Amino acid sequence: MKGITLKGFGGPEVLALADVPDPTPGPDQVLVRVRASALNRADTLQRLGQYPPPPGESELLGLELAGDVAGWGPGVSGFKKGQRVFGLVGGGGYAQYALIDKEMAMTIPDGWSYEQAAAVPEVFFTANETIFVLGELKPGESILIHAGGSGVGTAGIQMARHIGAKVYFTAGSPEKIAKAMALGAEAGINYKTHDFAEEIKRLTQGAGVDVVEDFLAASYFQRNLDVLRPGGRLILVALMGGNKIEVNLAQVMTKRLQIKGSVMRSRPLQDKRDITRRFRERWLPELAAGRIKPVIDTVLPLAEAAAAHAAMDANRNFGKIVLKVD
Repeated sequence: MKGITLKGFGGPEVLALADVPDPTPGPDQVLVRVRASALNRADTLQRLGQYPPPPGESELLGLELAGDVAGWGPGVSGFKKGQRVFGLVGGGGYAQYALIDKEMAMTIPDGWSYEQAAAVPEVFFTANETIFVLGELKPGESILIHAGGSGVGTAGIQMARHIGAKVYFTAGSPEKIAKAMALGAEAGINYKTHDFAEEIKRLTQGAGVDVVEDFLAASYFQRNLDVLRPGGRLILVALMGGNKIEVNLAQVMTKRLQIKGSVMRSRPLQDKRDITRRFRERWLPELAAGRIKPVIDTVLPLAEAAAAHAAMDANRNFGKIVLKVD
């Protein structure tokens, strides 16, 4: 089969389409003929040599997929060959065939394209686990979502707005702010031209927000604490702005703040099964009904994975970049 391989670690130019071994399903695994996958920041980090796959997972890039069931291993029942499925995987999505755990393979809703389905798992799973499970966001509360134009950002804005929360976000261009506002946010802040902490204080009349969803970590940490209300929750999803800080613990104590972190790929299989179940029960019906939607920026052929990575590296995308696998 064909898949995207690494010629070394580095920029997008290290990605190449090549012949790779076909995967063989083991116990509790489903073999999928992949029709679409999608990009995530974890893929770019793996390309750079900074985020290796967990033991036992495919060395190929790709953490989400949509396609057709082509077979299965021991202990699997209830699937039919040709059945359209999608879901989260530990690796291998950038290829013609990949393996997915039987409890993490979800049936694609009627009327969805493979590209739509592939754009859902990583970002909607992450948004649900960080904003609602860890962040405990409730109707009537408020949230600041950084990287509002990202895949997780566009999912989180819709989900938070759907439950009746007030949503603020940051983005890096007027165009992205306009697009994110159309998803139902209260206000957007251009982080390149404005201090988001000052803007949140202004927009909330000094009250701050209940939850902050953050991808920058160190470079935003103090300002994130500053904009939280008493009892507020800071959720760390990525470390794009560094991982070393000095923090005023008195502020954490006096405001009774909670600081929580989350990862997805390295978690135990049962955790991922539980994450899939929570998403399937709470959010898949909303997606299937069209009340919230995956936001797709670009669809490119698998062979153009390098161009897709270059676009993500440059932050050109609003929403998901999807790879179509012929």
